[in-house]
Amino acid sequence: MDFVWRWRRWLLPLILVGAALWLFEHHWVWRENSHDAEILAASRQYGIPPALVKAVVWKESRFDPNARGTKGEIGLMQIMPATAADWARAEKVALFTHTDLFSPARNTRCGAWYLRKLLLRYPQADDALPYALADYNAGRGNVLRWMQGEAVTNSAAFIGRIGFPTTQDYVRQVAGRFQHYRPIFPPPSANP
Repeated sequence: MDFVWRWRRWLLPLILVGAALWLFEHHWVWRENSHDAEILAASRQYGIPPALVKAVVWKESRFDPNARGTKGEIGLMQIMPATAADWARAEKVALFTHTDLFSPARNTRCGAWYLRKLLLRYPQADDALPYALADYNAGRGNVLRWMQGEAVTNSAAFIGRIGFPTTQDYVRQVAGRFQHYRPIFPPPSANP
């Protein structure tokens, strides 16, 4: 009987912890999938894998459309206002302001446009993805500095030459998350 009394004291806290963990997990799943429609539309419009857009959103903002970066980046894909202005000009988006980047639809369209532009920028590489992701994170000037010798065409050598540990981690994390999302996103029911 003493055993039962000891467990009774811990039963309510265990139930509360379990309920909190269950709520947290369901909230995260909801949040992770809350912008799937916008991500799919943007990726289709610009012809890039939806799993890649989702992986960048995961890394950049953890699916928070109101995210702000320390250097002025805005929204789901942490778009810089200058990049958004380039997108708006190229796509002939009228009356565009940088606050439009808080719209998940506009932000993902702008980010997908920019990712496509970066992926097309490195056709000589065996895999343009690491170059494009490093460019997205650290800028073209840094990427050109790291593209020396074998790293010009060999993406594995390029990753090793990335001079910023945070950019190296960024490229690896987004590429890993892209591989995670590829088989599951978009779900089969979302395919046209």
